Amino acid sequence: QNWMRGMSYCLHSESHLDTGPIYVRENGKLHVVNQGAGGVQNVTPKARPFRLFSRGFSVELCMNREDDRARRQRTDHFIFTYTKEGNLRYSAKSLFSLVLGYISDNVDHIDSLIGFPEQIAEKLFSAAEARQKFTEPVTGLRALQKFTEAYGNLVLCSLCLRNRYLVISEKLEEIKSFRELTCLDLSCCKLGDEHELLEHLTKDALSSVKRLLLKDNSLSDAGLRRMTAPVRVLKKGLENLLVLDLSCNPKITDVGIGYLLSFKKLNCLDISGTGLKDVNAVIKRIQMQIGLVHSKVPLKEFDHSNCKTEGWAEQTVLQWEQAVMEAIKPQDNLRSRTAALHFYGKTHRIEEVVKCKLVEAETKTSGNLQFYKEKVQNCHLPLKKEVAGSHELKNNKKRALAEQERGRTSKQKHLCLTVEDWDLLNTY
Repeated sequence: QNWMRGMSYCLHSESHLDTGPIYVRENGKLHVVNQGAGGVQNVTPKARPFRLFSRGFSVELCMNREDDRARRQRTDHFIFTYTKEGNLRYSAKSLFSLVLGYISDNVDHIDSLIGFPEQIAEKLFSAAEARQKFTEPVTGLRALQKFTEAYGNLVLCSLCLRNRYLVISEKLEEIKSFRELTCLDLSCCKLGDEHELLEHLTKDALSSVKRLLLKDNSLSDAGLRRMTAPVRVLKKGLENLLVLDLSCNPKITDVGIGYLLSFKKLNCLDISGTGLKDVNAVIKRIQMQIGLVHSKVPLKEFDHSNCKTEGWAEQTVLQWEQAVMEAIKPQDNLRSRTAALHFYGKTHRIEEVVKCKLVEAETKTSGNLQFYKEKVQNCHLPLKKEVAGSHELKNNKKRALAEQERGRTSKQKHLCLTVEDWDLLNTY
């Protein structure tokens, strides 16, 4: 009876909480302790709800409290919306969205995207772009190259970097990774003849460029010779060029214009504001050799409105520009210095953005030197006469070509294969 005395003592203790009935197994039988009489009854207990926790117990759900910095919160797996009544409602994201987010977070670890569907690749690029993965110094370049190698002009078909020299200097390798561009605007960037990007223009990756704008870039005859060397000798490089803008480059002379005659597919050319000496001779030479006519009216092909950044990476280029602009913003601690200058009556020097302007002196001397190719008018002669005279037309063309070959002097032939040209070609 010792165990009953101990049990009754515990039951009558004031400090003991009500935990419900107590069961005791003895000799293979289950007994319930009668709290009122302090005895044991061999009666099957009544069904009472089992309480695992006390009535005052509460639970708070905490998600990812251990390491919020190392991990992304689990809330990105849900989509939060509001109902008409103003209540917060959430629904789980699809498995495709979760996988897309995970891959975009680790996009730089992808081996290759060649053969991957374009529709899903575009969504993957947008997801990585939203996370600003392409703005990172090392991993961003590696991730961008995976897309450009697989999709070419879908990533970017047109690139406008007009008056954005800082973006070029900061993101040169990223810009060089773009392939199959059809339009490239590098106006007012002051690149010069020795810039690495101008050398990249002659590579096979940019052989698809049809519209190239190099206005106000401090180019000279040496720069044009390097740009045209692959076209003149190897028939590679910018051989598909249709529109070329070289205006506002005073160092380009009559010799440099001679290198441009290798672009046989040119439809529009702008050499206004260059340092030409004999303008009339240059106009005749361009018209005779590549069939371009001097325009008396400014052409709309050179108003810089047609060249825009287009493609998947359009927002990426804007992110680069915003990052560069934030880096050059004046710091807050310099405001006191500016206030002191105003107090003492001194004007602070403001660094203005370099704007692209025509060189007025050169423009007055040379005038508007824009050229275009006239469209061949349809001949409305009868069909029989056209067929009968087709052989004569072919013979006339052959004679004209033969006369042009004879008209070339030995000096002009020798200029295409000079020692300097071969040295340039060896560098490519």
